[in-house]
Amino acid sequence: MKSVIHLISGDESEQDTALAIARNLLDDESGTIDDVAVVAQSKGIESVINGGDREERVLSLLDDGVPFKACTNTLDVMNLDESDLIDGVETVPEGAVEVTRLENEGYAYMRP
Repeated sequence: MKSVIHLISGDESEQDTALAIARNLLDDESGTIDDVAVVAQSKGIESVINGGDREERVLSLLDDGVPFKACTNTLDVMNLDESDLIDGVETVPEGAVEVTRLENEGYAYMRP
């Protein structure tokens, strides 16, 4: 099984929950979870910005193989640059398109 977590909210508890879900899926001992991905868009992009409150957690997940993808449209709207992102966070042109693409590849959609 594969899961994509759509990190879209600016609510800190939702951001924390999204990262906790990613960690729980990754640490699942049943052996049924093959892949976990996180797509950050809208206010959720705050979680993947350098120096943010969640940087250590994101880096830990990245180190453990969880891809994080940030929406370029959101970066543009928020006047941010790729260099503002935590090292290792990839960019995609549109977050919603990336989520849809991953769903078409068999990823289950999750949003806290």
